[in-house]
Amino acid sequence: MDSHGKQCSCSDHRPTPSVHQTLDEMDFERGIWSAALDGDLERVRSFLAKTSDPNIRDQSGYTALHYASRAGHQSVCELLLDQGACANSQTRGGATALHRAAYCGHLAIIQLLLTHRADPSLTDDDGSTSLHKAAEQGHVDVCELLVMNCPALRSMKDKRSRLPSDLCLKNSALLELLNPQ
Repeated sequence: MDSHGKQCSCSDHRPTPSVHQTLDEMDFERGIWSAALDGDLERVRSFLAKTSDPNIRDQSGYTALHYASRAGHQSVCELLLDQGACANSQTRGGATALHRAAYCGHLAIIQLLLTHRADPSLTDDDGSTSLHKAAEQGHVDVCELLVMNCPALRSMKDKRSRLPSDLCLKNSALLELLNPQ
């Protein structure tokens, strides 16, 4: 077998990425959602100046706050919230910005969302709260903050009857924190 056989990993044999995009993909990239995901504060500010609606949804039902929260872009989240973004906006699947920040472990974003009245007891379509999401990923500091703000989260079960403590990966500190009293 020559040097460009099946085992070769050089770029000559890698598939060329498609240059074709759907209209939805193009809308996303040109919209506020992409700017929020990228943490491009000035571009987000520009979109808000044009539309003045921080709660506009993409084709999947996500707002810019969902994307900025997931990516951990605090300045973008602050701008969106200051411009009237709803901290409790839910996607078709029920996810909130708090769910997304909790899953990714963005403590400062969670503090910001809670300050803007995000409801930690909201559930997604699986019945998961933001505490379920944080516990599943082992984010102890996030779990502590959520429990401190809403102790009742410890006893909320998802649709598979799982408590947040059931999702911990054998983390004794987290189990102790999450076990319902």
